[in-house]
Amino acid sequence: MKKRPAKKARATTKAKSVTPETRVSRFLTRHGANYRDIDIDTWTKRFCSEMENGLAGKKSSLKMIPTYIEVDTEHELPVDKKVIVLDAGGTNFRVSTVRFDASRNPVVENFTTHRMPGIERELAKDEFYAAMSAHVRAVADVSDSISFCFSYPVEMFPSKDGKLMHWTKEVKAKAVEGSFIGEGLTAALAANGASKKNIVILNDTVATLLAGRSVSGARQYGSYIGFILGTGTNTSYVEANRNITKVKGLDAKRSQCINIEMGGMNVLPHGDLDDALDATTQDKGNYRLEKIVSGRYLGPLALLAVHAACREGLFSPAAATLLSSLTALETKDINDFISMPNDTEYSLSRLVMGDDARTLWHLFDMLVSRSAAITAINLASVVIRSGAGTDPLAPVGITAEGTTFHRLAGLKQKTERFLGAYLREKKGIYYDILTVENATLIGTAVAGLMN
Repeated sequence: MKKRPAKKARATTKAKSVTPETRVSRFLTRHGANYRDIDIDTWTKRFCSEMENGLAGKKSSLKMIPTYIEVDTEHELPVDKKVIVLDAGGTNFRVSTVRFDASRNPVVENFTTHRMPGIERELAKDEFYAAMSAHVRAVADVSDSISFCFSYPVEMFPSKDGKLMHWTKEVKAKAVEGSFIGEGLTAALAANGASKKNIVILNDTVATLLAGRSVSGARQYGSYIGFILGTGTNTSYVEANRNITKVKGLDAKRSQCINIEMGGMNVLPHGDLDDALDATTQDKGNYRLEKIVSGRYLGPLALLAVHAACREGLFSPAAATLLSSLTALETKDINDFISMPNDTEYSLSRLVMGDDARTLWHLFDMLVSRSAAITAINLASVVIRSGAGTDPLAPVGITAEGTTFHRLAGLKQKTERFLGAYLREKKGIYYDILTVENATLIGTAVAGLMN
């Protein structure tokens, strides 16, 4: 008789000992969003399969876009030759001129930043190109060459111009889809009195890849990868032409940069919170990876998770009432709370305390961990696909860009931990993660000067 109460007491003590971290972990598992449930090896193989299908023109969520841009290791950059460099991505449209001095140091001049056309309202095709032209006109006479980093899905052509497939990142200019970006911009510039321009279109990840190549100096790398994780996310790498079987007539002895459009990866671990976020976006059903890991979507995804956690009793009634009233979260809010959870300068820190604060902290931190795990799968897949990195004297050089990757609390460190445990420890593949200041500008300039 005396043993039964003892068992009951132990069960009650055990129930009360469930930590905020454990509650959050179980909650995320129920919703298909727990990084601990992701097997990196399994998903890396699936990512590699999607890449291979995309190169062959088979059904794939990855576009694997040939860029016709090679990583030129045989020629030096021209000295003091200026190129007009444009950068369209996220919410900003940047304009500058770039040249390289005798020491191969980039010199950036005439730098200006503008709002990306189509961010604030729907634009007609002529309005879109006229808006871009107005921003470029001030430097149009500096050079006859324009290198345009255009960070949206484009079908590239041997002419180095690209046809916009569709918008991402919530840009509103539907009529521009299907048009050649370089052709549209040069026509708008000509209408404003500018001379004829030679234009190269490339993606920001290709620019980042080329920046890594341009500053590698005496360090030998087996191959190069360009990786962006900011407002959106994408990856590029160097592929042998013989493996790009969906394109006929390529020189099988050469290679070129591939714009993977990795943000479009739809074959990946996800759950009902991800589905709920996807239903609110302009491009429903597409770019599922980007909607899990990138800065544009992490805040809204966290808001859905917080509201669900309130409904399911993870927070006290008082905290749940306050958190349920939140109508918006940004990635910056996640970063601030993870970094400084006790600083009442931030609004979230004024809403919760004690175990409620710990619960919220673990919820945000685990969502960042999931972003890191999927980002590691992305990078591991591309490194493996490159075929390089088996020699420690010639690792794969991954040039990484993006404020989300570099500044979101814990993301870079977690990604490197997942990636190292898989590639270095399990696969024996070597890589370096490189940081290049002004990588997008520098790589875009290299593309314009070398093409």
